[in-house]
Amino acid sequence: MSDFNDFNNEQVAKLPKHLRQFIVEQNYEKYTPIDQAVWRYVMRQNYSYLKHVAYYPYIKGLQRAGLSIEYIPDLQNMNDNLGKIGWGAVTVDGFIPPAAFMEYQAYKVLVIAADIRQINHIEYTPAPDIIHESAGHAPIIADEDYNAYLSYFGSIGAKAMFSSKDFELYEAIRRLSILKEAANVNEAEIAKAEKELKFIAEHMGEPSEMALLGRLHWWTVEYGLIGTLENPKIYGAGLLSSIGESATCMDPKIKKIWYDINTINYSYDITQEQPQLFVTPTFQNLIDVLEAFADTMAFRRGGSESILKAIECKNPSTAVYSSGLQVTGVFTDVGISKDDEVTFIKTAGQSALAFDGKELDGHSKHYHKDGFSSPVGKLQDIEKLLEDHDLADLATLGIQVGAAGNLIFESGINVKGTVKEIIRKGDKTIVIAFEDCTVKEANGNILFQPEWGTYDMAIGNKIVSVFNGAADKDAYEEITHISEQLTHKIVYDDATKRLHSLYQQVRDIRETADGTEKLADIFNELRTKFRYDWLCALQILEILHHTSSNLTLENEVRIYLEMKAANEQELTKLINDGFHVIANPVTQLIAVED
Repeated sequence: MSDFNDFNNEQVAKLPKHLRQFIVEQNYEKYTPIDQAVWRYVMRQNYSYLKHVAYYPYIKGLQRAGLSIEYIPDLQNMNDNLGKIGWGAVTVDGFIPPAAFMEYQAYKVLVIAADIRQINHIEYTPAPDIIHESAGHAPIIADEDYNAYLSYFGSIGAKAMFSSKDFELYEAIRRLSILKEAANVNEAEIAKAEKELKFIAEHMGEPSEMALLGRLHWWTVEYGLIGTLENPKIYGAGLLSSIGESATCMDPKIKKIWYDINTINYSYDITQEQPQLFVTPTFQNLIDVLEAFADTMAFRRGGSESILKAIECKNPSTAVYSSGLQVTGVFTDVGISKDDEVTFIKTAGQSALAFDGKELDGHSKHYHKDGFSSPVGKLQDIEKLLEDHDLADLATLGIQVGAAGNLIFESGINVKGTVKEIIRKGDKTIVIAFEDCTVKEANGNILFQPEWGTYDMAIGNKIVSVFNGAADKDAYEEITHISEQLTHKIVYDDATKRLHSLYQQVRDIRETADGTEKLADIFNELRTKFRYDWLCALQILEILHHTSSNLTLENEVRIYLEMKAANEQELTKLINDGFHVIANPVTQLIAVED
């Protein structure tokens, strides 16, 4: 990506190619005057309520992240501010795969959905949007203990093993969230997508590492509380960005439970309010729980159970030999001894070899395009590990370039051929390549024969680690699973464009304190041609109330909105909350972006 914009931010500039592929332009000019009004309404409500229940000084956090209550944030401004605390931000198209999301966190880059929720989902949206991502996640980044947890979580999550079901679930969640935020979508289509998601969710089988980590992420980063069970404070972005749930979550009927490793047993539903929430006494406790879970993961445990997770994943993953050699590919088979030790591994399709995260010369996925297989373990009747043999030791076994070699492993696998190359890294032998080679199992089953070409034998006594994705992602050109479903782009009709114009006029009057006499005509047009709208009328009321410029009109607008609140149940809370913020203004925040 030669035109990659790093916003002059150190963290964004460090992003590798395989993460840059998800980045989209923010296109700030696409935000309509209604979008800006939605941002302002939610942010004013948030501040009005969250100053009492948020864990950290909400407004100070907003400022440090380059956010304003008045305007949807501009990505450059956010990066200028986040850069001062060692973070960055990029915009993406809706949900991205969890592994990629985690890796961004490891790189200390916030992933922000470029779109904003529609006014009819102003309280809560299941789709990621710029309110949730920036107003929810960004302000708390200034807390060092928390941002240490966030980036550490990312580095652990990026290695988590998927199940093939996780990919189905991701696609179903993305599909539903796109439909729910799209304009004029058939209700039957949404109902069908909900049914499909429910079916997949109910037939996931044993949860994968990523699914369990997803739960820890949900109950902390998204829906976490901190403090005491009796009087907790909010730090989770899902709560901070939902004006509906941030209020209801403090209700005693929402059960509060101490956050510990048992939290992984609680699944969640993104389309519903949460029946319980978890409280951590400190951010350090979050790291302790994550550490305890990481100790159960394939990247730390290795062995046969980890290779079996890789086989179930059906996507590229990496197995690490005790020599340090890394084998990337889609794993299809494993040999296991009676002692449950790995004796053999096999991949299908494009595979690659690496060491310390860097691909070995000549061992790309194009060279190993038809898969890779190799024994694992000790040689028969030889105590010293093969990986610990230096060139002199190997010569005593008859292994030297140009010579005929014959190796028999404890598993009974026999490798016989002419030694072509020996690759060593540091004090370890990691690969021995053979020409004219035959590889047989003890039962005579042939694993490799001479006409297949060069046999590159990986060397290592054990598989010490298995993790999701490629060892050298950029060399492997790992195109992480990118959904073909794009968020719907809205085309506005003339009536909606006219409504945008009215919203813009009201904003201009508020910001310039000039033209209040036009408000009567704007209000008349609203109530005759746009009866469904409530937010523009609320903003007119705010100006009239604070300028005392037309008490008769102010009274008229207030009665109009009170009638709406009484007759349209879905607007009751929104309008009444709007009245509250007008009566208790957050005027000290108007110039947040000094």
